[in-house]
Amino acid sequence: MPAYSYKVRSKTGEVLTGVTYGDSPSAVAEELFTRGYIPVEVRPSKKAAGAGLFGRVSPEDLIVFTRQLATLIKAGISFMRCLDTLEEQSRSKKLKSVIAEVRRFVEGGSSFSEALAKFPSVFSPLYLSMVRVGEEAGVLDDILERLSSLLEHEAVTRARVKTALRYPVLVIGTLVIAFFFLTAFVVPKFAAIYGSAKVTLPFPTRVLIALNKAITGYWYLMLGSAVAAVLAVRGYIKTPPGRWNWDRLKLKTPIIGDIVEKAVMSRFSRIFATLYKSGIPMLHTLDIVSGTLGNVIIGRAVDIIKAEVREGKGLSEPMLKTGAFPPIVVQMVAVGEETGALDDMLVKVSDYYDTEVEYALRNLSTTIEPVLIFVLAGAVLFLALGIFLPIWDIISVLKK
Repeated sequence: MPAYSYKVRSKTGEVLTGVTYGDSPSAVAEELFTRGYIPVEVRPSKKAAGAGLFGRVSPEDLIVFTRQLATLIKAGISFMRCLDTLEEQSRSKKLKSVIAEVRRFVEGGSSFSEALAKFPSVFSPLYLSMVRVGEEAGVLDDILERLSSLLEHEAVTRARVKTALRYPVLVIGTLVIAFFFLTAFVVPKFAAIYGSAKVTLPFPTRVLIALNKAITGYWYLMLGSAVAAVLAVRGYIKTPPGRWNWDRLKLKTPIIGDIVEKAVMSRFSRIFATLYKSGIPMLHTLDIVSGTLGNVIIGRAVDIIKAEVREGKGLSEPMLKTGAFPPIVVQMVAVGEETGALDDMLVKVSDYYDTEVEYALRNLSTTIEPVLIFVLAGAVLFLALGIFLPIWDIISVLKK
């Protein structure tokens, strides 16, 4: 459904702007009119609803919103009053605006899931599917609790990854800054001394002097080339072949690849179990899981499994054929299918991989530390040789 930017006047005469979805400009104008606004302008927009005026909502704010909404509904409070309360209590201006718009859509006759679907940059397909099931089954509070637990699990995993990568990123960043500082400010002073001496400069020194000339004389070209390279790589990753190669590289990279695979398996098991336990049909569950794994290679394998399941086959056999799932996942799924406790088995698989990921992340710094020390020692040695080797040559010449 296309997005449209709109400008309207409220009942008080205030001019408001925003982005929403609709079948046509006239349909959007009609919807805005039913919500109590006077449309001034409606035109196609490349921005997604939930962006621009509302911006992005942080995962933490979304978790709090979901958990609080489940609690208020379970307490027996009317749904519109729940939204009013959450709008008043929200500390995030972006989320407050989104809740206000969702409340207006619901007042206009839309279901809660339909209102949330107007903001795809805030509410993912996984979120919308679970809310839709909760509405249809009349257990929205239970579904929201499961959804908030799932979102909390995702947030904890992301926090663990960031914490584990903080040390190596800090070391590498400090090394790069120190190298450029020495090359730009220290090497020139020694280069002036070496220029007055009639000695042949060693290779490390010539490299440092050449780097100094490149940095001081062509820094803008180097910076522009670096920015262009980053943008080119990011653009390539957004293409289907680029995303495929990028995800394959992450899986094949030593140390990191093992962590990525375990994290994806945990995500697959947790999301699948949550959706399946919520009553979402198997094929729809696989469709949602395929698009929320964050890895197109495993996602492609899930698509293959979905095609097999559509033909009447079970899960374990197609999973084994793809070769993308470890034996423990396939075995647990097979046991779950035989015993009728597939969701429980998948939760156990997710818990197992959560433990594995936590252990791997905890030891990531210890594992990478020898590599960082080797790189750091090599850089320091190169700088030391480049600066001090000519001094030794000069001293030898003076002694003669």
